[in-house]
Amino acid sequence: MVDSWFHIPTHLATLLGTTMLKCERQEGVQNFYRNNHINQTYDFVKKMREEYGKLNRIEMSIWECCELLNDVVDESDPDLDEPQIEHLLQTAEAIRKDYPDEDWLHLTGLIHDLGKVLLLPSFGGRPQWAVVGDTFPVGCAFDESIVHHKYFEENPDYNNPAYNTKYGVYSEGCGLNNVMMSWGHDDYMYLVAKENKTTLPSAALFIIRYHSFYALHRSGAYKHLMNEEDIENLKWLQIFNKYDLYSKSKVRVDVEKVKPYYLSLISKYFPAKLKW
Repeated sequence: MVDSWFHIPTHLATLLGTTMLKCERQEGVQNFYRNNHINQTYDFVKKMREEYGKLNRIEMSIWECCELLNDVVDESDPDLDEPQIEHLLQTAEAIRKDYPDEDWLHLTGLIHDLGKVLLLPSFGGRPQWAVVGDTFPVGCAFDESIVHHKYFEENPDYNNPAYNTKYGVYSEGCGLNNVMMSWGHDDYMYLVAKENKTTLPSAALFIIRYHSFYALHRSGAYKHLMNEEDIENLKWLQIFNKYDLYSKSKVRVDVEKVKPYYLSLISKYFPAKLKW
């Protein structure tokens, strides 16, 4: 029997447990970004884009991919209780409520995270650092607004004069579509949508590719690389971002009830089967 003097009051035990969990999570996040910032080099991104740009892994529909995403665990996402498809639909339904006439934006909410299938063995089983987390340009200097910027000091590109200046391999106003972003689910889904000839507007593709580019839409970094189309599309990304971050709720979405609506949007903007 443990002596009573050793007993920790319940509220202190809870507080201690919560603090330990927070410390573990902070340590995990730091390790994640250390790996991410060291390994996301210009050459690595180029290699990934060439490999996955072939789209030779599988043919399936958008909805099939939504269901496949239920097997994915995103360690950067604390909301792991419900299937991923519910989180996608929560985002889409929240947008649909506030922007009923922008059906392309509803569909963008549904599909924006589908690139996370990169974590699955059939898609190469990429490590978390190469799939999720904040994204940023490679091939030019890493802006100090990027989370855990200090870890870039171990990235081979950090001291490479070809890549460590403000413009690097780019030029002013070149357009973000000409900029290589760190590799992950954003860029992969962008490639899938673009190469499968989606008829979604350019703002949708912009949202898909840059929704994790927080240095831009939170801190205003890298605007010197943007062109006029990027500036217009950024307005939609900033609208979308509010729903992406804050639409998760305890209200469960009835998947079967809303499924026919989203299937109709998928058939409007995408072919029946896509190459992935």
